Amino acid sequence: VQLQASGGGLVQPGGSLRLSCAASGSFFSANVMGWYRQAPGKRRELVATISSGGRPYYADSVKGRFTISRDNAKKTLYLQMNSLKPEDTAVYYCNGGGGSFSSGRYWGQGTQVTVSS
Repeated sequence: VQLQASGGGLVQPGGSLRLSCAASGSFFSANVMGWYRQAPGKRRELVATISSGGRPYYADSVKGRFTISRDNAKKTLYLQMNSLKPEDTAVYYCNGGGGSFSSGRYWGQGTQVTVSS
C-alpha cells in the first residue's frame, strides 16, 4: 500500500488549496481515510477523516473551512482547504486504515502547506 500526497504550497491568509492523496492497492474503498498535520515543534494532529461510505469528521479547528472527500473509483482522497490561516501551516499527511478518531498504519509522505503573507 502506498499513499502519495500532493497539492501543498504557499498561499496567503484567506486563500485556498486542495490536497490530493492517491492510493495504490485494493484497501482504499473499504477503509477510513484521513488527513493529519504536523506543525514545527508540535505533535501530529488529526485534521479530518472520512469513512468508507463518505461520512466525514473534522477537528474543531478546521470545521466550516475544510472539506474532506474521496473518490473510491479513482482511489483518491481530497482535502479542500478554504479561508486558510497562518496557524494552518504544517506538513499534511494522508493516512489510511484507521478509525474516525485515530490513525491507521498507512501514511503518505507529507506535503507542505504554508500560509503566509
